[in-house]
Order: sequence, then structure tokens, then C-alpha cells
Amino acid sequence: MSSPENLAPAQPRGAVLDCDVLVVGAGIVGLSTAYAVTRAAPGTRVVVLEKEGAPALHQTGRNSGVIHSGIYYRPGSLKARYATGGAAELVKFCAAHDVPHEVTGKLIVAVDRSELPRLHALVQRGRENGIPVRELGPAQLREYEPHVRGVAAIHVGTTGVCDFTAVARTLGRLAEEGGAALRYGAEVAAVDRRAGRGVAVRTADGSVLRARALVNCAGLHCDRVARLAGDEPGMRIVPFRGEYFALAEERADLVRGLVYPVPDPAFPFLGVHLTRGIDGGVHIGPNAVPALAREGYAPTTLRPRELAGVLAYPGAWHLARRHWRYGAGEVHRSLSRHAFTAAVRRLLPEVTSGDLRPAPAGVRAQAVLPDGTLVDDFLFAESPHTVHVLNAPSPAATASLPIGREVAARVLAAMAH
Repeated sequence: MSSPENLAPAQPRGAVLDCDVLVVGAGIVGLSTAYAVTRAAPGTRVVVLEKEGAPALHQTGRNSGVIHSGIYYRPGSLKARYATGGAAELVKFCAAHDVPHEVTGKLIVAVDRSELPRLHALVQRGRENGIPVRELGPAQLREYEPHVRGVAAIHVGTTGVCDFTAVARTLGRLAEEGGAALRYGAEVAAVDRRAGRGVAVRTADGSVLRARALVNCAGLHCDRVARLAGDEPGMRIVPFRGEYFALAEERADLVRGLVYPVPDPAFPFLGVHLTRGIDGGVHIGPNAVPALAREGYAPTTLRPRELAGVLAYPGAWHLARRHWRYGAGEVHRSLSRHAFTAAVRRLLPEVTSGDLRPAPAGVRAQAVLPDGTLVDDFLFAESPHTVHVLNAPSPAATASLPIGREVAARVLAAMAH
């Protein structure tokens, strides 16, 4: 990455701006932000910079495709507010724009009695968040999912599935119709920001674009883009690879819809769950393990500089010391197909290791604080001419429309000052 010192002043007096708002990242959050800006302030010139050759190639396009209800999130948090309202809004958006989707509902299943207190706590949390929740006994559970084992469950009717890549592409098209420009193959190499002069960005090919304001929606690279802009984000992205399997096609009838275990409240990961996707296939996972690169979708993908950055960060070591037992279990399931199958069989006893087929992995852009705390809510930060989105993993895709409006409002307010 180039040093900002090598970049010309952001906006010399009398310089012509290339646009009003530069958005870095064409994932679902960046494209939703661009769309929201064009709707809230027609005529605002927006340019989206994406280092890849197409949108939604990272977190947006590498997940289980679930429209989350918001039941897991602390009442009053941004995640709870945005996921709850965003789920309903996303369903309407998909219907209006012919994006494949289905509201299926989901089950959260307690496989033994020790999990019942946490299941009951989820019932209460769901009600506090205004989410319809139905409690089920074993017989009612079997009516929904005959092959799933459990002592109790809850049914959350507002959960569904969709094609998030198609959602992102639709948002991009709507943003372009509103006057935005999407530039692919445009990796940000340097940022120069000077008080009262706006922002200039140089891309890897040497192009320079000047704007009144910058929005950082760089996902896995958001902390690095923040530092390029001269800001200390107060967190680091520690990437976790989510490993998935798919049920063999001839065994897909074992799962009718969406089935989740009762999650560990100490972690933002929801455990190994069963998801019948919009394409009819059944995905199982994810297993969450540390990735050796920010885009480490394969276990063998290693980028020494990125790994060194994680290892040099005190927060990563505090996290490891605090949760090594949990992490060891995840790594064990990653290395052992037998161990992963055993985790699945807690919910779906009829599954064998031969029923599982490797499926594409994703990487979660998890923000970690210097003391090792996992940031459990969406995180935004502002500085002159700049808005940073610093933590927006799942359920950000579900909540992408309200998040886009929030970020758009922030950047438009920043431009007004």
C-alpha cells in the first residue's frame, strides 16, 4: 500500500471534484449506502470503488443466505433494531424486484435439558424484540422436522432465505439508475484527507479521484482503509473462516427448512446449523476457525503479512487466551470430518460422514477490541469528511437497507458541515 504522503493534496483551492461521495466496497452494505444516498439526495454524485471485478464476492456472496429475524440480539442494539425491521423490508424489496427469496421460518432446537434455560432466554429476547416466537415440544418439533432430534424448540416465523448476491446486484443497478457510478478493479492504494479540502483516493492503477466525503465499507479490509485515511479505528479485523458442507442431493430430504442449535451467548457465531437454501440444497455449518489471510477461504491460503498483523495485535492474543477451549473445539471439527459429523448428528442423528460434501467457505470480518472483546454490534465511526463501517458481519446482509440509510444520513450530514 502506498503512503498518503505520495498523493497530491486532497482538494486544492479551485480544484474540480470528481464526485461528492466515494464509497469503498461493493458488498451489500456499500451498494445499499450508494443507493440510499441517491434516494435521499438526488443529484449527489456517488462513485463506488471495488477492487474485484464484480460485486458481492466476499461476505455478501459467501454465507448461508439466511434472512435473520433478529431474535439473538440484545434489545435496543443496532443489530436488534436493524435486523428486525430490515428482515421485513428485505422481503418486500426482494418481492418488488423479483429477487429469489422465501420466508420459511426456522427452528432453534435444544438437544438436551441443559440447554433449556438458554432456549427460554431466547424466547424472552424474541418477545422483547417484537418477534413472533412459538414454543414447541418434541412432538411438535417432529411435525416441522421429522428427522431432527431435540427435547424442545422454538419456531421463529419471520426468518427466511434469499439470494444476497442478487440483492446486491439489484442495489447496484438501482444506485446506477440514480446516477451513481460503479468502478470495478479499483483497489484503494492511498487516501489523503485534509481539513476543509475533502478527500482524494488513489487506486492501484494510479488513478486519483477527489470527493467531498469518503465512506469506508471495505468489510474484511475496513480497518486498513481507516488507517489509510489517517484514522485509528480502535479495533482490528480478525478473520474467521466459516467452513460449510452440503448434504448429498439424495439425502437433502432429511431437512425441510432452517434448523439451528441453541447458541453460546458468549460468541457471535451461531453454531453448526442446517439451512435449506433458495436453490433447494441443504448447507451445514459453519465451523468457525481462524483464517490465515483476510480472504483465506481455503485452509492453505496464507498471506504472511496479514497473518503477522493479527499475531502482532494484543487483542488477538487476549481473545485466544480467553476462549481457547471453544477455539480448540472448532479447530478439531475443522481437521476431523468425524468430529464435524458428530456435531451435526446432535441435531440430525441419521447423517453420516458420507452424506457430507465440501461446500464453499466464507470469512467473517470480525472486529476485535485491544482487550480481546469481540465487537457484538454494528460499529460506525466518523471523522472529517469520512464515515467508517467497522463491524458489519452477519446479520448485516439482512439489515443492509437500514444500514445503508444510516450510513447515507451520516455522510450527507458530514457534507453539510
